[in-house]
Amino acid sequence: MRRFSSVPALAQPRAPGCGTVLPVDTWAEVAGASTGRRTSPAAVTIGTFDGVHRGHQHLLTRTREVADGLPVVAITFDPHPLAVTRPDLAPVLLTTIERRVELLRAHGADEVRVLDFTREMAAWSPAEFVDRALVQDLEARHVVVGESFRFGARAAGDTDFLREHCARLGVSAEPLTLLRDGEFSSTQVRRHVAAGDLLAAAEVLGRPHEVAGTVTQGDQRGRDLGYPTANVPVDEHYAVPPDGVYAGRFVVAGATYPAAVSIGTNPTFDGRERRVESYVMDHGHDLDLYGRDVRVELVEQVRTMASFDSVDALVAQMRDDVEAVRVVLGH
Repeated sequence: MRRFSSVPALAQPRAPGCGTVLPVDTWAEVAGASTGRRTSPAAVTIGTFDGVHRGHQHLLTRTREVADGLPVVAITFDPHPLAVTRPDLAPVLLTTIERRVELLRAHGADEVRVLDFTREMAAWSPAEFVDRALVQDLEARHVVVGESFRFGARAAGDTDFLREHCARLGVSAEPLTLLRDGEFSSTQVRRHVAAGDLLAAAEVLGRPHEVAGTVTQGDQRGRDLGYPTANVPVDEHYAVPPDGVYAGRFVVAGATYPAAVSIGTNPTFDGRERRVESYVMDHGHDLDLYGRDVRVELVEQVRTMASFDSVDALVAQMRDDVEAVRVVLGH
């Protein structure tokens, strides 16, 4: 992922209503995201957008409503701001930055921007943040944010300041509640995932929670047992539910397959590495998946993890797990 300034220093624009020339922002180059300076007005929504849950989707819908025909631009951050300002408090993430960009576009953003969040950016005053991140490079005319959005050095900027400062620049700003029929927050999704309640997580997200990664070569025991699996190592920076067996869907190269998914260390064989192991039902012997980037959608837990006294007992349980997954998925 490349980082670069979008406008040469000699071509730095002035923010509307500002008397000084400001250095331009630095945008991260991520697949599906834009980096060049806008030359026409836009309606902008900004937030971390981790998970792009139903509350975030509501923000995008409202931004489209106030845009009055202008393009909708969604701004997100990478890394998570807390990973820079308070690493000890940084949460595990629900989505990779690439998936976040994809979801923002799927839910209505015409353009997505990724702010390369650094210590320097964290030191910007609230006014500087608005001038540089929203107005100068993006020609923002309307701004929509969640009501709890905070910004600027020490999170000193709130939605009241945003409205007042934007008004001085001729820009409308609207804070919006993300609470509709319950709490729609990334924190709530993380709690549900940590508890293994994938149905509750999906209710907030509007889709199943998923993990993503690259398929690596495992111990190949599953193939010997008649249940070959695609193995993805668990990344501690992302939200993964407790060890157990889950009904899920395996997504690769745009194709989706039903899958029985085991998360854990494979205690029957004294394994140590925590993995997400997916048995792609009815296709497990046909797919060449090593080295492929995949997503695993986790629909519902079938059982908790257990250790078995014999291989035969494990195979019998795996057979039962696959049938249970078929029932959950209606497959």
